[in-house]
Amino acid sequence: MGKGLLFFCCACCILVLTIVNLSIGPIVSYGGDWGTLNCAKEKDAYDTAKDSYKASNTEMPDDLKKYYYQWKIDECKRKKGMHDMEYTAFIFDIVIGFVCGLIGLLHLFDLKKDFVVNTGLIGFICGVVGFVLTFVYVIFNGMVYTQYYESGIIKRDGDGIFAELEGNKYKCKYFDEEGNSHALIAKFSDLGKKQYNYNKDLIKSYAADEVDKCRVGSGCFIGDYDDLDDYTNCLQNQGTTITIFDVCEKESYTPSTGQFMYLSNGNSVRCKNLYVSGYEDEIYNKDISDRFLTALILSLIVCLANIGLALFGFLLFRAPSDF
Repeated sequence: MGKGLLFFCCACCILVLTIVNLSIGPIVSYGGDWGTLNCAKEKDAYDTAKDSYKASNTEMPDDLKKYYYQWKIDECKRKKGMHDMEYTAFIFDIVIGFVCGLIGLLHLFDLKKDFVVNTGLIGFICGVVGFVLTFVYVIFNGMVYTQYYESGIIKRDGDGIFAELEGNKYKCKYFDEEGNSHALIAKFSDLGKKQYNYNKDLIKSYAADEVDKCRVGSGCFIGDYDDLDDYTNCLQNQGTTITIFDVCEKESYTPSTGQFMYLSNGNSVRCKNLYVSGYEDEIYNKDISDRFLTALILSLIVCLANIGLALFGFLLFRAPSDF
């Protein structure tokens, strides 16, 4: 297969896959307000909080700094970056694929053969630019896909369990470290699993007493609110109700007398597992996760195609007679 045909194939691959990406991309199709996120506001809130602690001669708690302020700043930058790069990379790749594919096709029909040197140079430049833009998008997509979430869906296993009884304590399955409530939330990469979408068997299992009487609500958590005062008020007003975040504030939780029990054959039995209170009755979450993953995989292939375009463009620039 000649270098010219390979050049044309790489350009067509970029064009076709990017058109698919443009139709299923999570930002293009899923939308949201990520493009108008105000990261400067988050940074200013952090600076104001630091000044307040400094004025009172106290040190800001590490978990508040890391998992509230810094988390929100990083999340804002990465989501906004992914939004901007999805549009930028996709548009550039479509232009690159169309232009290089068109001139490559002309040369395949023996038209404008004297322009092959320029075609090679155009392909090389376009391939390099396309690779850089698409690879940056892949990085942003990967970070958002694996580290962040849009709604506070509690992380759980396939049976809806978030904590298991070990000895006289409940051990949280997804605990990371104290203060990191984000570890308890399902990320975009988790949302394709059956427990986060409609599942007939899971819904049926929730009718059993050992599940129904051992379900726990989510309550308040630090990722739920844009304003720290709202979060603080939520914690103060939630009363004595035990929530998932109370149980998982530390790696394990010791229940009080009569807590997390259900009746079986007239006897009070300790719950062996603790279950997330709700379940999903739609497949919306899977659609979101699949869009992220599909765009990520196709963009990686486009990156390779851009490398091929740059490589064969360079070879054609050096030896136009090999077209």
